[in-house]
Amino acid sequence: MQHIFAPWRFAYVSHAEPTDRCIFCAAADGGEAELTVLRGERAFVLLNRYPYTSGHAMVAPVAHVGEIGDLDEAVLAEMMRLAQRVVTALRGVYSPHGFNVGMNLGEAAGAGIADHLHLHIVPRWRGDTSFMTVAGGVRVIPEDLGETYRKLQTALEAQGVDQRQ
Repeated sequence: MQHIFAPWRFAYVSHAEPTDRCIFCAAADGGEAELTVLRGERAFVLLNRYPYTSGHAMVAPVAHVGEIGDLDEAVLAEMMRLAQRVVTALRGVYSPHGFNVGMNLGEAAGAGIADHLHLHIVPRWRGDTSFMTVAGGVRVIPEDLGETYRKLQTALEAQGVDQRQ
């Protein structure tokens, strides 16, 4: 039997309470506890609690919207400006070789939460799909989410913009 230690997950799973509230709506006004690193007027940035790689962030509209066609141009523009800033910050913090940036629209497309759309920003490195992912179906994230939060927030602040934008 294989064992992978991820001590940061215990705090999450041991205190998780069932809720009907959308995690993105809850995170819109959150801070570090909700992993919300930056808030704009119409959109915000948060870390993924179950990251594909270190630095995996998401940009979501403040409004609870599941269809991209229901977003107005101002929201879309702010989401892309925030995505641009996150990519710049992640480049400075982690020096990835590339990024996956995209949305899974609808459950059939892989959206875990289809009712509140969100844009994934995933730093990538050459060779980051290791034998653990391919053979074991397991991803190993080498960094605690609190540390990722602090690094990304510091990098965004260095761009001259505070957490609330």
